Amino acid sequence: MAYPIELGLVLEGEDAETFSEDIKNPIPASKEEVSVFKETIRIYNKHRV
Repeated sequence: MAYPIELGLVLEGEDAETFSEDIKNPIPASKEEVSVFKETIRIYNKHRV
């Protein structure tokens, strides 16, 4: 039987604050980044196993 995975990651202090701010105010992806993601998806779909 499978057991649940315990992540064990706990952010504290400045790391926790930075993470929280990044989640609240994400930076939009640039056109170049979107293009790379789309190309990656295209390649993945072409070469599925």
